[in-house]
Amino acid sequence: MKKRSTSAFSLVELTLAIGIAAFCLIAVFGLMPVGVQTNRNATSQTAATSILSDVIADMRATPNPPAINTSVQYGITFGTDKTLYFDGAGQFTTSLGANSRYRVSITFPSSPTGLSYTDLKVTWPAAATPANASGSVEMFAAFDRN
Repeated sequence: MKKRSTSAFSLVELTLAIGIAAFCLIAVFGLMPVGVQTNRNATSQTAATSILSDVIADMRATPNPPAINTSVQYGITFGTDKTLYFDGAGQFTTSLGANSRYRVSITFPSSPTGLSYTDLKVTWPAAATPANASGSVEMFAAFDRN
């Protein structure tokens, strides 16, 4: 009678395969917090850049003096420093609130007559001082106010 040979994995082979798979999974799971933090930072930077774009667009849409010297949407008066606070949905207020997520600091350095420069800095979280913020985006913009 002929012996039939059956092929199978040995217990040693199964143990090695499970050990290799466990090592790989531990490495992948170890990278998860880094990926989540990177995604959170990228989302915050994207939102902050969008806020900067909106504020600058509002300032650029402000008519030249003497007609109006204050922006319509955010009430920014050229030459006067201002701080705005934004929540996660993009709504703004002029005071720090419970839902405030971003702080926008608008400063006007001295500039030649007829030109207006502004330094805009978005920091988060809003409750932190700009020096202690966990993230920030800054932009310098020039406006022709003739």
